[in-house]
Amino acid sequence: MVSSPDLEKILKNPSLIFNKSCKSLCWFLQCTWSTPRRWLNLQEYQSKKLMQESGVAVQRFYVADSASEAQEAAKRLDAKEIVLKAQILAGGRGKGVFDSGLKGGVHLTKDPVVVGELAKQMLGFNLTTKQTPKDGVKVNTVMVAEALDISRETYFAILMDRAYNGPVMVGSPQGGMDIEEVAASTPELIFKETIDIIEGLQEEQALRMASNLGFKGSLQRQAADQIKRLYDLFLKVDATQVEINPLGETPEGQVVCFDAKINFDDNAEFRQKAVFAMDDMTESDPTEMEAAKWDLKYIGLDGNIACFVNGAGLAMATCDIIDLHGGKPANFLDLGGGVKERQVYEAFKLLSADPKLLICHVIGNQWTPVLAPGI
Repeated sequence: MVSSPDLEKILKNPSLIFNKSCKSLCWFLQCTWSTPRRWLNLQEYQSKKLMQESGVAVQRFYVADSASEAQEAAKRLDAKEIVLKAQILAGGRGKGVFDSGLKGGVHLTKDPVVVGELAKQMLGFNLTTKQTPKDGVKVNTVMVAEALDISRETYFAILMDRAYNGPVMVGSPQGGMDIEEVAASTPELIFKETIDIIEGLQEEQALRMASNLGFKGSLQRQAADQIKRLYDLFLKVDATQVEINPLGETPEGQVVCFDAKINFDDNAEFRQKAVFAMDDMTESDPTEMEAAKWDLKYIGLDGNIACFVNGAGLAMATCDIIDLHGGKPANFLDLGGGVKERQVYEAFKLLSADPKLLICHVIGNQWTPVLAPGI
């Protein structure tokens, strides 16, 4: 978890979190939010199902893994317009390209037959976006949903903040776009509200946040109700973050959560078995998955100098020093303070399997008795 002073600094100046030139902060966020286990990954439809079960307003939808199922789902929706979405964990689907030749992983249509035709060009094919590997990611599932018009888009999130020993709501009336752009250009449009973990979310807090998001009249009350339901979901599933972008307003006067991202506390897996059973590991990096099996924190990078370190802070500093002197780290690998010989052995196996490595940089603090036998 992020330390209190640093997270407080970020919340006071949100643009810090998105400053790509701030390498140390980027490393800090990547590494200190990690746990010894890999994070749980859910597809969009899975997150929406969890929200639906908590009474959060989402679009009506079905899931299909064949073109015929997608077409049938579109008929069952009986909607004025249908949106078909390829289900992968990467962002940027709308501007992605399939190796079938189809452009875009998100399509709108009013014809169920067209849904089936589009699904044929999605399912079983790789979709490449700005966030996927070069060869893209294979699409095995599509979501067929009711398309709703959005008259206004806002941003809303709940995340854990150690500085306040509990959750914090973060919102902006400028949603539907990269929130980092809002934070950088108009930080005054980022609002935060701390929640007492004992007392819970208060009615006046929900109404105040709804007002800050720009909802007026009866829509303010409706938005506040959705915020309270999202907070209930946040607690119910042991989330560390629930992000809605956009939390939208329709011309018909509905407040709807159109897209969601949920992060979970991996330490709560023992009481969230149903949620963790939905984990989609098909798109995970095999090396990161193997590292997680041995409680190793591993993040692959583009360089050729391997970093083999015990302690996240030391690992971040090592990567920064390598970069400062013109080198490029090949990975971030933190073995942790209580490392065992077998973990050292497995870590070296992972690193030695990388063909681009020229050198392995080992650094630690008084751990030679464990390191030497492991090697």
